[in-house]
Amino acid sequence: MKVVNIVGDRPNFVNISPLMQTMQNSPFLDPVLLHTGQHYDYNKSESFFKEPAIPKPDFYLGVGSASHGKQVAMIMKKFDEFCEEHNPDLVLVVGDVNSTMACSLVAVKRHIKVAHVEAGIRSFDRYMPEEINRIVTDSVSDYLLPSTMDAVENLKKEGHTDDKIFLVGNIMIDTLLKQQSKIQKSEILNELNLGAKGYALLTLHRPSNVDNVNDLTNIINAIESIQQKIKVVFPVHPRTKNKIEEFGLSARTDSMKNFIMTNPLGYSDFGKLVYDSRFVLTDSGGIQEETTVCKVPCITLRENTERPITVREGTNELAGSDTKLIVDYAEKILSNKWKSGNIPELWDGKTSERIVDVLTKLTI
Repeated sequence: MKVVNIVGDRPNFVNISPLMQTMQNSPFLDPVLLHTGQHYDYNKSESFFKEPAIPKPDFYLGVGSASHGKQVAMIMKKFDEFCEEHNPDLVLVVGDVNSTMACSLVAVKRHIKVAHVEAGIRSFDRYMPEEINRIVTDSVSDYLLPSTMDAVENLKKEGHTDDKIFLVGNIMIDTLLKQQSKIQKSEILNELNLGAKGYALLTLHRPSNVDNVNDLTNIINAIESIQQKIKVVFPVHPRTKNKIEEFGLSARTDSMKNFIMTNPLGYSDFGKLVYDSRFVLTDSGGIQEETTVCKVPCITLRENTERPITVREGTNELAGSDTKLIVDYAEKILSNKWKSGNIPELWDGKTSERIVDVLTKLTI
């Protein structure tokens, strides 16, 4: 089976890495990796591919940034040309970025089978572009590969039949566990003069937070209070940095003595910061999962999550942009009153093997 694995952004690369390795060891699968170029020109960034968790793509479409509609259209056009030339048997997509939906639509119109890893996750917030991508992708996919029973139930409620659904576990955790030795060798704590459990880690990138001056100000207010009690490390996304400047908040962030802003970090360095942090504040979906596996308390700066299992079973709680709630949660963690959490079923580092088993059974 000729399988084209689609990636569109950095998390896709991280997720697809263990799957590509496992596929390459299968006598039944012929995998290639295609990067649409949706977010950044990784093809021209050799340092990106020096990361141990990042495989170099076999094909690069070079789509680049644009509005959602234009970007989806460009991806579809270029991927359609790719399919015309290479005629794959299966298109495998991961997650919920524009590339995921666009390539799925092209494939199904060409009668090429589609497999969706991380199928069925739902925030039930249709203002999130990712939610639309998830729903559309699942609706056209032939094989749905969810990570949790929550996702399985979501798919069933939407009318998907059991013969299409294969519970395989969390692919992101495969990479996290496989890269442990390299993550632990990172020198980032020494470089930033940090001690283990002596800092909190912040990530912030969602438009709902950074494009809204009130919400961003509320979060900055909370960080201003928290950094008086513990260092806060912030690998800042370029877009978020621009918004901080645009909204006139730079003077405040610059004046915070225990607020450490850095450039975006590589996989190993960032993973080390997650593992050794006292807690994490984030609006990322994947980091909610990583903190649960790492047993690190997580405060999610969102009103909802497509990973509710991290709240119900893991170490995560939702705080939105509520200054008081964010600060109260941080104080609860610093007072050692936070829940310990459990690791969900099948988040065991063997998801790529289960996916390959499913795909192999489809070929024989």
